[in-house]
This record gives sequence, C-alpha cells and structure tokens, in this order.
Amino acid sequence: MKINGTIINYYFHCKRQCYLLANRLNLEDNSELVKVGKAIHEQKLAESDNSEIAIENIKVDKITKEYLTEIKKSDADINASKWQLLFYLKVLKDKGIIRKGKLECIEKKKSDNKVYYFELTDEIEKELDLYIADIQKLIASETIPDVLNKPKCKKCAYYEYCYI
Repeated sequence: MKINGTIINYYFHCKRQCYLLANRLNLEDNSELVKVGKAIHEQKLAESDNSEIAIENIKVDKITKEYLTEIKKSDADINASKWQLLFYLKVLKDKGIIRKGKLECIEKKKSDNKVYYFELTDEIEKELDLYIADIQKLIASETIPDVLNKPKCKKCAYYEYCYI
C-alpha cells in the first residue's frame, strides 16, 4: 500500500492502528467518532473554496497561494496531525508546489478554533523521510504491533479488534 496521510497520522497515534489500516483492515466506517469528524470536516469544506483536492494518494483539505490547510475535529493528537500535514507539504514540494502548513482544529464545545502553523524545512523533511522508511518496514512486517493499553484506546475505531 502506498503511504498516505492517514497512515502517517496513525503511525504517530498508534503503530498497531497504522499497521492494520495499511494492511487493509479498515474499521473506520463503524466508528461514531469517525462519522462525527467526517461530518464536521464536510461542513467546513462546504463553506470554503479550494477545498478537498486530490493529488496522487493524498487529499488536501484546502490550498491557497500561501497555505495548505488540514482540518481536524480536535487537537487531541496534535503531533500525529502535524506529521500528516508535513507529509502533505512534502508531496506538494516534490511536485514543485511550495506552501506553508496550517492546521485548523474545530473544537465542537469551544467557541475558538485552534490554528497551528508549520513549515517543511530541510531538517524536518529528512526526519519525515526516516519516519516514512520506518512506516514501510512496519507495514511490511508479519508481526502486528502490540496493543497500546492507553485511555485513548477506548475511543478508537479498532477497540473491538484489539480488546474483544
């Protein structure tokens, strides 16, 4: 499977989830939380121009002359979202399109949206290349990573697979 933004995100969120999705076990369609996130995402995109553009194996939420914007329903795992956005910036850069990154977190219970800004530097790109190589090894492995056993697991679409 070709690496995409979701796989990058899951790698930082949970290596087991990353492995399972990359090896074609998708349980996202059964998750109410995923459905809520998709609904928020679709509503935000409907309000905007230049939204959801597919480029090769990625779908970027919004692109302008200055920014590539990724929209998330919360900032619960900002690190995973950051690396997903940086991966998108790298894919664009490889096509000759240079942008800065903007991560918008739409908190449904808060009046203020959180916005984070990122840039793809040479140093960050080298680090990202190492992560991509590690992800490729992970998903090619015959061994499924261990369960995390963390509180966030209870909200995961793969919870039943891992625990029941």
